[in-house]
Amino acid sequence: MRPVNLIPPEERRGHQTPLRTGPIVYIVVGALLVALAGTTSYVLTGNEIADRKAEAAELRQEDAIASARAQRLAAYTQFRALREQRVETIRSLADSRFDWERVMRELSLVLPSDVWLTGLTATAGPTVSLDGASGGSASGSNLRSAIPGPALTLSGCAAGQNGVAGFITALRDIDGVTRVGVESSALPDIGSDTGASSGGASAESGSTDCRTRGFIAQFQIVVAFDAAPAPIATSVEEAAPAVAPEPAPEEAAPVEGEG
Repeated sequence: MRPVNLIPPEERRGHQTPLRTGPIVYIVVGALLVALAGTTSYVLTGNEIADRKAEAAELRQEDAIASARAQRLAAYTQFRALREQRVETIRSLADSRFDWERVMRELSLVLPSDVWLTGLTATAGPTVSLDGASGGSASGSNLRSAIPGPALTLSGCAAGQNGVAGFITALRDIDGVTRVGVESSALPDIGSDTGASSGGASAESGSTDCRTRGFIAQFQIVVAFDAAPAPIATSVEEAAPAVAPEPAPEEAAPVEGEG
């Protein structure tokens, strides 16, 4: 015969006790899984945020180091720019250099005996202004302002208009002269009897009028040297120190200074 256990299941003991099942167990297990998943996600998100913050802090530190280094090297950049500007200025000055000594020597050789000068202005360009220059400044002459290169502005007197014309012809013999312009040439506007006394008074009073006789003509002549190179207007801004800055401790190659 087959044995039959007549004890109710809820009162049995041992391994024959049936497992208790129901929806509460599944609910508890599901809640635990959800809590585990939320905790894991929170931990992972926190770790990712911490890593990003550390990376941002590292990038800020690298940026600060790079900015400090660039600021230390800025002086070298400014010095190099200033050096190149000065070299260009010197080169332009050398290219536009004009031999005034030779011109003065040749002028003294071609100056006629019946001509005398009361003022002479030599300028390399029309924008050059000489304070206190005799015979007027370069910018004060209409003819001079039309000449881009070197020019002479001469003022003086000659024995009549023929003497002025002879002087103009003599000026053309100077090497390099391309044209000679007459700004003005005039005899005294008085009678020959009173010209001597009027001219003498002007000369004694320090006037620029050298016409001491009625036949003397006063002139202002501009001599152009158009074949000579015109000076290049260059403005050097003192944006960097005149000497090379001290090299940074970590920089092995120093910047070459000016000679």
